[in-house]
Amino acid sequence: MKTSYPLTVYFDASCRLCNSEMQNIKLHDIHKQLVLIDCSSPDFNDTVCKVNNISLSDMMIRLHIQDANGEWLIGVSAFEVIYRTIGMHSIARLWRLPITRTWLYPLIAKHRHALSRLGVPQLFDLFLRYMARRAEKRSRLCNEGRCVIDD
Repeated sequence: MKTSYPLTVYFDASCRLCNSEMQNIKLHDIHKQLVLIDCSSPDFNDTVCKVNNISLSDMMIRLHIQDANGEWLIGVSAFEVIYRTIGMHSIARLWRLPITRTWLYPLIAKHRHALSRLGVPQLFDLFLRYMARRAEKRSRLCNEGRCVIDD
């Protein structure tokens, strides 16, 4: 499927892990291709749920994105596209792994609030900072004529 931008990202900001990840992702959205929508907000207009026959509880549990053509990606597929969009191809590849799709994501989605209480958002922040430094180094190498293309 060809993705059309912008992508509207529906997520549960009441979950510290989810919110932390989305805010970090947004920091890397230099082309402004992502629109973040908090499904947990009292102001959330659930018309999009009703029109698309998606329950609000499902939208809260699993990440949902809708592209500019109205196509939906949910869960692992959504994360893969988001990370590709912000140029973090290494992380996007992790989302393609069968273990991530069938085991890791369902486990994290189910226990996201408990993982938040255990400090996982802070660990995730450290990981994203590491990936950002790695991307900056690759960019610098490219500027010096020593590119490493990763796709």
